[in-house]
Amino acid sequence: PRDLVVLGQSAAMVNAPKTKRTFCKGPKCRKHQQHRVTQQKTGKASLFAQGKRRYDKKQAGFGGQTKPVFHKKAKTTKKITLRLTCTSCKTVRLLPIKRTKHFEITEKKQKAKGPAF
Repeated sequence: PRDLVVLGQSAAMVNAPKTKRTFCKGPKCRKHQQHRVTQQKTGKASLFAQGKRRYDKKQAGFGGQTKPVFHKKAKTTKKITLRLTCTSCKTVRLLPIKRTKHFEITEKKQKAKGPAF
């Protein structure tokens, strides 16, 4: 189970430590190890994904925009995903945490300044 924020209470700022001692699922370790924490970034979109190929084929030629362009954006935040890299075997694990507007990876855990993951 992960730490969750109780409904109605939203943390203004989430601080994550640069290193975290947690379980490593790698075949070499299989025990608690020190992990380096970074923020997961969105990968580059592939031009050869089926949806993109279909969209480009439909857009080609005359006729303007063929599919609806999404305008009704409701969310103001994105879910934060932490990338945990084992320092001994380099195995990577992704740990999704809650939504927040402000997210920081700090040197050490701060006391009483919002939950740290």
